[in-house]
Order: sequence, then structure tokens, then C-alpha cells
Amino acid sequence: MKTWFAIPLWQRVIGALILGIVVGLAWGPGAESIKIIGDVFIAFIKMLVVPLIFFSLVSGVAAIGDLRKLGAVGGRAILIFVVTGQIAVWLGLLLGTLIKPGLLVDTGSIEMGSAPPPNDTTWREMILEIVPQSPVQVMADVNVLPLIVFALLIGIGILMAGKEADPLGRIFDAGSVVMQKVTMIVMELTPFGVFALMAWVAGTLGLSALQALGALVALNYLGCILIIAIMYSAMIKFLAKLPVIDFFRGIVDAIAVSYSTASSNATLPVTLRCAERNLGVSNSVASFIIALGATINMNGTAMYLGLATLFGAQIFGVDLSWVDYGMIALTATLGAIGAAGIPGAGLIMMALVFGTVGVPLETIAFVAGVDRIMDMMRTTTNVSGDAAVAVTVASMTGELDRVEMISADDV
Repeated sequence: MKTWFAIPLWQRVIGALILGIVVGLAWGPGAESIKIIGDVFIAFIKMLVVPLIFFSLVSGVAAIGDLRKLGAVGGRAILIFVVTGQIAVWLGLLLGTLIKPGLLVDTGSIEMGSAPPPNDTTWREMILEIVPQSPVQVMADVNVLPLIVFALLIGIGILMAGKEADPLGRIFDAGSVVMQKVTMIVMELTPFGVFALMAWVAGTLGLSALQALGALVALNYLGCILIIAIMYSAMIKFLAKLPVIDFFRGIVDAIAVSYSTASSNATLPVTLRCAERNLGVSNSVASFIIALGATINMNGTAMYLGLATLFGAQIFGVDLSWVDYGMIALTATLGAIGAAGIPGAGLIMMALVFGTVGVPLETIAFVAGVDRIMDMMRTTTNVSGDAAVAVTVASMTGELDRVEMISADDV
């Protein structure tokens, strides 16, 4: 047992992925008999959706501090978080629409069931549906969009109440931490779930499914690279007016840690050190923006949620309208905000986006096996974005020590 846990989780997941493919190809359709193990893993993931989103969002909003003290720093940071999140998710939708990785899956050998009807909800009905008439009922039905609205309102209410709401704020902080720990427990089941699901996919669908998953992984990496190389570089060059090469040289330690751990929270101390010592961001701006960004700035996750939703829609033959695309963009951005900065959080948020536009949740079973490989790159994108926003806002507000940045680059 000690030997098992001594191996890093990502290595266990990769090993289970390879073993599952080998067993599935050798076993053939009979591998479907062990899919129940993967189904149990997916059931645990679905279990986490409501409490994780609720506690994480309320805690994240409350962590902003006094609304009156947000000022230029908080306003600019949140605006950039939202705008870059929307750009990221639309990039994922563009890649999924152009390449169509889900069409590579030959589903003729399995019973896929009937595709859900397309979403024909009008914009007026959508507006009414996001208002949680009964928060308890919303949670019971796992109706996530109104749940997010309710969580945001609770967080804002805690901020407005000030010190009188400190006890409640601490409860939500504790709840967020507890849910992250529970998520980490569930993530320990990942190697077993990945093994069973990959054996089922390889044995039942064969090489076509593996090719489709390979295309999905490649698009995930391409999307993340485009976000880092184009969007973040543009922010540094045109908004912060700093050398792009110097910026990336300054955050290389954070990039290395984020890729290996797949956790924004685990990388947080390293990102803070890089922002302050290497990039010259003041302590107040760095601690506020990077800590907030680790909670709500998930551009890599937003891009992937859009891409994965189209992947599932293509597999199951779900026709999506432009209204559905808009709902995907909205829920993927909000889902990325609600995603905890720990490994596997993006996998949990899929249920949020899929359910909004009628994409079957069985899609999670297809992508769960390779999610860890993609999660590493998504986390690198998220962490790089935190640093980019911190440097940009610090430059705008005069909180950036350019001499410190230059001296750090010379060392």
C-alpha cells in the first residue's frame, strides 16, 4: 500500500491508461464487463458537482474582501478574467467545430441510445431559468446555472454584511477546503476508473476511439498553447508594455510545477514568488490577484470545457444551435470559475456544461482516461494566466517595479 501511494498520482494514471488500452485491445468486446468500475468512478464525480461548485464559488467571492476596497486593482483583474475566459472558451468551440474530433469515433459497434432532443429554449425562458426560485430544488435537480447565480449572490451578501458575516464566511471557507479534500479522495480512484474505462473504450470501439481521444488531446494542447503564446503574450506586450521573453523567463518555475502537479493551488506559492521576485509585482497586488486567479481564472479549463462539449455532441449526434454555443460559452466560463484548483476539477465541471445543452454525461467516460494528460497543460495555462494578469494590472496601476524585473532577468 505504501509503495502504491509513493508513486505520484499522475504516474499511476498514465500506467492505468496504458494497461487499460492493452487489456482492452486483447480482450475485445468482453472488456465491457469491467466498465462498472469506471461507472462507479464517474458516479463519484457526479456526486461532487453541486457541493463543490457551491462552496468554491461562495468562498471565492467572499475571498475578494470588502467590495468597497476592490478599486482599480480588483475591477481590472476581474474584467480581464472574464474577457480572457470568454476568448478561451470560444477558441475551444472553434477548434472543436473545425476539426470535429468526435466524428472519428465509430459508434456502430455499441448501443448508444437515442440522442437527446436539441435545446429549443428561447432566450426569455433561459433568463427565467437562471433565477433560482427554490435553491434547494435547484440543488436536488443538479440544475447548475441557477445554483451558480445563487452562490454568487450568497458570496456578495457575505461581502456586504462585513464583519457580521465573518462566521458564515469561515464556514464556506472550511466547506470549500473540505470539498477539495473529498475531491482528492475521489481522485485516488482515478487509476482504477481510467483502467476500466480505457479497457472498455479500446475493447468495444477499437482504434477509432483511441484516434479520437488522441485528436482531443492534441487539440487541448494546441488550444492551450495558442492561449499562452498569443493571448497572454499580447497582454504583456500591449497592456503591460513589457518584454514577452522576460515574462516567460520569470515564470518558468511556476510553469514547471504547474505542469507536474496539475494543481493551481499547489503551484500558488511558486507563482507568488515568481510574480514578486522575478516580475516585480508588488506584494499586495500579487497576493490578491494570484490568489483570486487560482480560484476563478481558469482559461485552460474554459477552453477545454467548450472543446469537450462539442466532442460529446459529435459522438452522440447532438445538433447544437448558436444559442447552444452561447450557453456553452456562458456555462463553461462559470464552470471554470467554480472549478477548484486541484487535479481533476475540470472533469467534474463537465457535468455542468453537458447538461445545459443536452450532451449525454456518458461523454465523461470517454474522456476520463486521458483527462490527466490534458489537465497538466490546462493547469499550466491557468497558472501562466494568473501571472500575466497580475503583471498587467500591476503595470496599469503603478504597482510594478520594472527595475526589479530587469535585475531579476539579469541574474
